Amino acid sequence: MFEGLRFQHWQTASDADGIVVLTLDRAGSSVNALSRAVLDELSEIIERLAIEPPKGVIVRSGKANGFIVGADIKDFEGFGKNGTVQDALENGQRVFLRLGRLPCPTVAAIHGVCMGGGTELALACRYRIASRDPSTRIALPEVKLGIFPGWGGSARLPRLIGAPAALELMLTGRSASADNAKAIGLVDGLTSPELLVEAARELIRHPRRRPFAQRATAWATNTWPARQILAPILVKQTAAKARKEHYPAPFALIETWRRGGSSLVQRLKLEARAVARLAATPTAHNLIRVFFLQERLKGLAGGAEHGIKHVHVVGAGVMGGDIAAWCALRGFDVTLQDREMKYVQPALDRAKELFTKKLKTAERVAPALARLKADVEGNGIPEADLAIEAIYENAEAKETLYRATEPKMRADALLATNTSSIPLAELRTTVQQPARFLGLHYFNPVALMPLVEIVRHDQLDPAIEKRAVAFCKALDKLPVPVAGTPGFLVNRILMPYMLEAARAYSEGVPGPVIDRAAKKFGMPMGPIELIDTVGLDVAASVGAELGPFLGLDIPPGLDELVKGGKRGKKDGEGFYVWKDGKPHKPEVDPNYVAPDDLEDRLMLPLLNEAVACLHDRVVDDADLLDAGVIFGTGFAPFRGGPIKHVRDTGADALKARLEALATKHGARFAPRPGWGSAALRS
Repeated sequence: MFEGLRFQHWQTASDADGIVVLTLDRAGSSVNALSRAVLDELSEIIERLAIEPPKGVIVRSGKANGFIVGADIKDFEGFGKNGTVQDALENGQRVFLRLGRLPCPTVAAIHGVCMGGGTELALACRYRIASRDPSTRIALPEVKLGIFPGWGGSARLPRLIGAPAALELMLTGRSASADNAKAIGLVDGLTSPELLVEAARELIRHPRRRPFAQRATAWATNTWPARQILAPILVKQTAAKARKEHYPAPFALIETWRRGGSSLVQRLKLEARAVARLAATPTAHNLIRVFFLQERLKGLAGGAEHGIKHVHVVGAGVMGGDIAAWCALRGFDVTLQDREMKYVQPALDRAKELFTKKLKTAERVAPALARLKADVEGNGIPEADLAIEAIYENAEAKETLYRATEPKMRADALLATNTSSIPLAELRTTVQQPARFLGLHYFNPVALMPLVEIVRHDQLDPAIEKRAVAFCKALDKLPVPVAGTPGFLVNRILMPYMLEAARAYSEGVPGPVIDRAAKKFGMPMGPIELIDTVGLDVAASVGAELGPFLGLDIPPGLDELVKGGKRGKKDGEGFYVWKDGKPHKPEVDPNYVAPDDLEDRLMLPLLNEAVACLHDRVVDDADLLDAGVIFGTGFAPFRGGPIKHVRDTGADALKARLEALATKHGARFAPRPGWGSAALRS
């Protein structure tokens, strides 16, 4: 049926049983993304299949690294600029609707990453088979782009696995493992990667119905009464995690599902209209921008190879121990050094918890544990390709360590510091080979925070920087190169924000009120809770290091809490009392009225310092600054980053608000250099 036809992105093959295998292998790309061209070819193939139906159709990937990563976001961005988003959505819906209506069994054979539009294509098939490989992850993460599934995902998934499970997947954007997908009914069977197509063929030869319990749950949770009862509950749960004015997509998804009836065509129309409206919002534009910023950070290494197999970490505290654990998790051999075994053992215990959480089974945990070795004597130093210093923030102690460690290292090994604030121009003076010395500044908690600052100095070899960037990519981290000035990028921008919060607290503004003001702006965590989380001792230490440089004083009360042993979350008490890893915030007098300029007092110092960092070329450009602050601090992603927010709000208006604060509260609010820059007005 395909004689004489040649496709650029799809390969077609028929077996002796009359089963057609469609293999997507997008030309010129390392991954399968659903561009308009890919969908147009699929539409033509489906048209042929409908005329002369085979015994069955299998859709698989020709890429070794995954099934389909989703829609082509560049295409989607272009549709938004041209005002053709709804047309593009309806086109994709039509293609998948015709796939679902083929008069023969259709099976999606899923191995590796299956995201967004790829999952929607799979949902349009009658069956889904997935490989048990750990790389297999299935998701509908569109909410992270400020929209929700628009090619039929929101219309089909609730009817397949039941509304509660479907909406949880779509509202969070989380990915399901193969086992989880099978348990909730998202896939019909599991097999090994090499038997995937044969298992799909077997399902076509011997079709089977889904279990009655799954079908009953799917029906019962999607009736009109169920939708009217469940929708308000879901809205309340969602509102506890996100503000509608910041992130409208989850709320629009719930409402679209609530209104959807029994007709698939009607549900698809509601879906396309709602997603098209969301695509026009500033939130969607900014979240798509954040997606491209993330892709830029992933690509900074170019084709560089890191050449690192063995990592030696000195300092087994929270940061050093967790850096070592993460390196071992990602496949590196790691030796972890500290003064005595009693300091190393807690790090090994935390590592085991991390490996168990991430790797699940004993067969996968054991090799990771074997890669991480205690090394009190420092015997791993001569074998290491990279040594990372992660001791406490004291320049003299670090320099002493470098003098003792570097002579034992191989001549081609890299030496890195995890310092969070000390200028590298100061630290490098003690190093014999400064060209191979740099900063690798991780953020706490290492397992959750995606950013690593690659900290430069004037004698760093650019090739070494590229190797460090490639190493971060291998760790599944996002690297951003920064100048080695005090505080680098993230801490320099955070410190005025955190110190102003501590000052407001010392003036009598309740901690929960301060935190609510920051969260109202869009920060993921309030600054008082943040100081408790990173540690009051760390905040005071970094503040003391950066204070003179930034012209800021440590607010009264912070040092007293530290001296009293109240360092925050790690000790169980700081500004708040912590129990089971969560802060217990005191009740605020309902009659208390917060200062009307509180939000500006917190957020404008952060923006002020971001502008100064751009002016001082701490990073190469504004986009890298926004990426670093978003991924290093969680800065309101829906705002697109601090510089994007300055541009959107108006640099002159924000500068005037800073000047008003400086008049009222003091010179610490005076506009920093850079507010007149053309980069803030582009």
